Order: sequence, then structure tokens, then C-alpha cells
Amino acid sequence: SKAEMGHTCRGTINLATANITVEDSCNFIISNGGAQTYHLKASSEVERQRWVTALELAKAKAVKMLEESDDSGDESVSQTDKTELQNTLRILSSKVEDLSTCNDLIAKHGTALQRSLSELEALRLPPDSTDKIKQVNERATLFRITSNAMINVSRCPEDSMGGKAPASMLSTVLPQACRDFMLLAQTHGKKWQKSLQQERDQRIRLEETLEQLAKQHNHLERAFRGATVLPASTSGTGGSSKDLCCPAKGDLSDEDDDNNEFFDAPEIFPMPDIMGHKNDHPLSPLPRRTGSNISGTSSDISLDEQYKHQVEDTKKEKRTRIPYKPNYSLNLWSIMKNCIGKELSKIPMPVNFNEPLSMLQRLTEDLEYHDLLDRAARCESSLEQLCYVAAFTVSSYSTTVFRTSKPFNPLLGETFELDRLEENGYRSLCEQVSHHPPAAAHHADSKNGWTLRQEIKITSKFRGKYLSIMPLGTIHCVFHSSGNHYTWKKVTTTVHNIIVGKLWIDQSGEIEIVNHKTGDKCSLKFVPYSYFSRDVARKVTGEVMDPSGKVHFLLLGTWDEKMDCYKVQVGTGDNGAEARPRAHEAEDSRVLLWKRNPLPKYAENMYYFSELALTLNAPENGTAPTDSRRRPDQRLMENGRWDEANAEKQRLEEKQRLSRKRREAEAARATEDGKAGLSRGHVPPRCPPQAVTPLCPPGTPCDPYKPLWFERKKDPVTQELAHVYKGGYWESKEKQDWSLCPDIF
Repeated sequence: SKAEMGHTCRGTINLATANITVEDSCNFIISNGGAQTYHLKASSEVERQRWVTALELAKAKAVKMLEESDDSGDESVSQTDKTELQNTLRILSSKVEDLSTCNDLIAKHGTALQRSLSELEALRLPPDSTDKIKQVNERATLFRITSNAMINVSRCPEDSMGGKAPASMLSTVLPQACRDFMLLAQTHGKKWQKSLQQERDQRIRLEETLEQLAKQHNHLERAFRGATVLPASTSGTGGSSKDLCCPAKGDLSDEDDDNNEFFDAPEIFPMPDIMGHKNDHPLSPLPRRTGSNISGTSSDISLDEQYKHQVEDTKKEKRTRIPYKPNYSLNLWSIMKNCIGKELSKIPMPVNFNEPLSMLQRLTEDLEYHDLLDRAARCESSLEQLCYVAAFTVSSYSTTVFRTSKPFNPLLGETFELDRLEENGYRSLCEQVSHHPPAAAHHADSKNGWTLRQEIKITSKFRGKYLSIMPLGTIHCVFHSSGNHYTWKKVTTTVHNIIVGKLWIDQSGEIEIVNHKTGDKCSLKFVPYSYFSRDVARKVTGEVMDPSGKVHFLLLGTWDEKMDCYKVQVGTGDNGAEARPRAHEAEDSRVLLWKRNPLPKYAENMYYFSELALTLNAPENGTAPTDSRRRPDQRLMENGRWDEANAEKQRLEEKQRLSRKRREAEAARATEDGKAGLSRGHVPPRCPPQAVTPLCPPGTPCDPYKPLWFERKKDPVTQELAHVYKGGYWESKEKQDWSLCPDIF
């Protein structure tokens, strides 16, 4: 661009700063004193001299042009900026003139005062009076000189004092202070304005370049999908030449994952109908629909009727597919350029960025590999049990490898239950207990001998090129028979290539799992991806240690595939002392702790959901009215009606804001009433310690909301304040008594 011409670009030398030296009769050198040097050879000494002369003239011209551009700068300054600069300079000139007028007055009155004092000194007065008059005369002189120096001294101090000014006085004089400032403002004002304008132009060019890159990426994606998807879908038969079942790990890295969520849909795209028609092939072509008519069900049927109709089918057997994801275009840069550095939960996002699951349902997905905890509960050794707990910790990230879409932020008071007591022996409950910051509490009980609970606060930052998601909170797992109590925290999730490129997810950080009963520990390290590393991608390593720090097991694997366990064989040194532990790499020493389940068929068209994820939003009878399955915007999005889902999402968020304001107003009135009661001598009853909410920041209204199924307590193990399940949900479900549930949808 033109802005780069003022600098030395790669492969060029700016003549304005070039050094031209003669080497011998035919050779000469041009260099910029740094990376670029040209060695040139002429055919004769005359030709060399002609070249050197021409280059010197060109250099002089370039230097002159550079100086003129630095001095002027008027071309890049807008008319508004010029006017503002001129007005400022005019005001400064007026102020300096005012100061100059004051200086003249001070000088005039000072001279008259000094003349009067001199006449008074000439009179015959007592000796004491003469000394005092001299002292006053000197002070008047100093006052006049200082005033002149501060504004504009037109003559030297020696002249004003008859050539007898002391040296100490001369050193303190600051001549032309105000006029120097005026001169500097006039000289450099235009340069500052030019620099500011260049920064503005550079920022605009950067935004235009990024937007152009995004548009080019859109075009390439559409061209790619038009070349690959359309021929496969127009056949309309089941005998496709390419099986769309989940490919191997190596193939998936080259496919177009969830990046297609931002681009135009092809003319014909596949969408299964989960309302029946089981004989239809899931890839049967459907004519393209626009707007909100794209749906797995008829748009003429109301949402409540759809929900009831789906309940009848899904209660019989777990569903294995959902409506295929439509492919709407979206200008990603227009939304994200204003979100840099902001908290993601406070940015209004369209459903185009979402998947049809809430954060509560994503939290419940941690239980997909609950069998690891079932096996851990049967272990007699606490160290072996810790190995399975570590594998369970890693398994919770396996569903994120291709899931680049964002789950719905739950509404305050929203719940989600998963009752698998008959099939798998456990049941789970989640509740959104706070909105700012967003926090969800989770409690799961199993009849196989374990309890899992956690409270997770999600903080996230958009950094321009990537998005960092930091879950805060402690996860607890307690085994009933042994009493072993394990705790750990989650690692940081990073979503790369937010603006341009293929979205991909990485997990990085360390997890320390602690058994608070025995003191055993497991240290897991999630190795961040590096382009220059030779290690396996998504690698996880770990060590299982007893309270003394002795390693008994080594863990090795990846967070998206599997985890293996190796028992450490402790050797002995020559002196009989215990040597450094080493892993026995024989195949019979390796134990496969966990392996990821394969994705369902056509998962790439269904948000890469796992088998469990496909069932989480299936309608069920008897759930609470606050259950995520009943959330209308999420249901509309799952059915492909994204325009309606966006409108419904805005309605729900506005309803939540109004409810919060109403609670804050009621709390403020109660506070005022309490103060009035105290002034009349009434003492309000004390709240129990567990009901005390944290103090709000000064100057901000406090939301007095209290969760329905969880209460805030101090954990006796970690000494942290956390929301713990207080009971009552499953009893209310059995009675179908939901009278305490708020109306949030």
C-alpha cells in the first residue's frame, strides 16, 4: 500500500536513506546500512560515474520530498481537523496577547512604583527608614523582572537594572516562555495531526483487509461445497459411492468441520425428518427453503404441539438423529470486530453461532463415560481407582474436538435433568444459579456407588484470532463404600481461527486430582498444540503418586481418543537403594483405561453430536417447566427455524432483564423498610449463615436471587463457597408439583 512506501520494504532500498559508495573504477555499492546491499558493476568508468551522478540527484530529490511531506501534512488532514486546529491556535494567540497586555500594565505600574520609591529615598529620612525603602525598592525591581521573564522579556535584565543584575537572577529568567509554547504548537500541530490521520487510515485499511479475507474465505467455502456436496445429494439414492459415516481420525482433520456454519446453504441439502418416515433415507434431497420455513416439522404446527408429538415418539426409544444443520450465510467480521477484549457472556450473539444444546446439557455430557466411575467404585486399591478417575476427567473433553459451536447461555433458574436410573444407574440435575457471572451447579448420584457434583463458572475472552474459555470451580467425586473424596479443576479451552481459517479447538493446562482421604495425587498435563512439535497432537500425560510422592502408575494418551495406564516397575541400584522409577513398556503391562466411542452416522451434519448429545434435547414428559428441553428458542433452532429462534432468544433475554430489575427494586424497597424499622427500634431476624449472599460491589444494585434446588455452603474439604444440591427435585417430579418453579420461558 502507499503507506508502506515511506519504509524500506523487503527487496528495496529507500533512496532517501541510501548510502552510495564507489568501490573501484567500474563497481559501486548502494546499501541502506542494514539488510539490503546492491553491488553494481558498470561497463566502464564513465558509465559508472553517470550512474552514480544520476543516483545522487535522485537521492537529493527524495530527501527534499521527504522533508516537504514532513513539513506540510495538509493533504492528509481533513477540513474539520484543519478548522479545529486553527481555532485552537487562535485561542492560544488571544491568550498570549492578554498576557502581553497584563505584562505592559505590570511594567508600567512597576516603573512608576520604583520611581516613587527612588524619590522617597532621596528625601532626608531617619537611617532606619532608608534601609527599609531600599529593601522595598529591590523587591519591586525583582517583581517587575520576573513578570517580564514569565510573559515576554523584550530587553535584558541588565538593561532594566542599569547593567547591575546579579548572576543568580539571570539564571532564573525564562525568556519568552509563553511565546515559545505558541511557536511549538504552531510548528508541530500539523505533524501531530498528520500522524493521527495516518493511524486512522492504517486502522481502516486493516479492517478492510480482514473483511476482504473473510469474503474470499466465504467464496472459497461456497465453491468447495458446491463442488462436493451437490453431486452427492442430487442423486437422492441410498447407494452413495462415499460412506458418510464417521471417518478415521486422520481423515477428519482434512474435512470441513463446523466452519460451514457461517456460509450459504447449497441449493439442495439433506435434512432428516425425525417425526416419522423411517423408511426414508436420511440423505433424501429436499427443495431449498428460505427464512424460517426450514424446519424438521411443518411450520404450521405450533411449538407446543410439536413438543407433545415428539414426546410420544422419543419416550419409546432414544433418538439417534436430529434435523440436519442448515447452512446460512453470516458476516462474521461485522459481529466480532466490536467484541475484541470483551467477556463473551455479555455479547449478544445470534443463534448462528450456537448448537441446539444449553450449557447445562453440555455439562451433563461429562457423564457420557460414567462407566469409568462405575469401574472405579469397584476398585479395592485407591491408586487404581485414581487411574480411572483420571481417565474420566480426560474423557469429558473428547466431545469438544469437533464441537466448535457455542452452547446456549442458560437463563437464570433454568434446569436440566437426565434420569438414567433404570438404564445406567444414575440421574443428574443441573441448575443455572447465577447469571453474571454465569455459573451452573451440577449434581449426579449413581446407585453404583458414587456421587459427582460441581459448580462451574465460565469466563471467556475474545482475543481477535482466538477465543479462550476458562472454567472456574472445583469438581467433587465421592465413592460411597470407601469414602474416597476426589477433587480437581478443568483446563483452559482455546478456539483458534475465529476470523479466518478452519476453526479448531485445543485444550491446555494441568490438572491435579487429589484424594483428600488418602493423600494420593494424580498430575495430568494437557500438552498444547505446537506446529514445530513432533509429539502426537492433543497429547495427555500423567503420573499417579502416593502421599510420599512415589510414582505407581504412568498415564499416556490423547484427550480425543484414548488413555492408557502403565504400572511403574521400581528397580534397585548397585547400592541397594531405590532407583528412578521407569515404565515397563511391554504390552502386557499396558491397560486401556478409556477409548472414545465412535460418532454416530452423519454426525458431521448434526453438529458432530455424540450418541448421548443427540438424546439430551429430546422432549420428555414430566420434566420441570424450567427444563432446557422446553426452551423455545433452542427448540426452534434445532428444527432449523433460525430466524424465529433469534427473535425468541431476544424475547427471553429481555424477559430475564425485566425480572432482574424487578427483584432489585423489591430488594431496595425491603432495605428501605428495614432501615425504617431500625429507626423505630425493631430488630430484623438474622438470616442463617448459608443464606447470606456475597456482597455486591459498591454502587451496583444487588440481585437477591436464590436458586431453587441448590444452596450456597462452605465446602468442608476445599473451604470454598459452592452451591450444593439441597434435595427436593426428584420428590417434586414424582408428585408433579412444580409450583415453586419460576416462569422463565
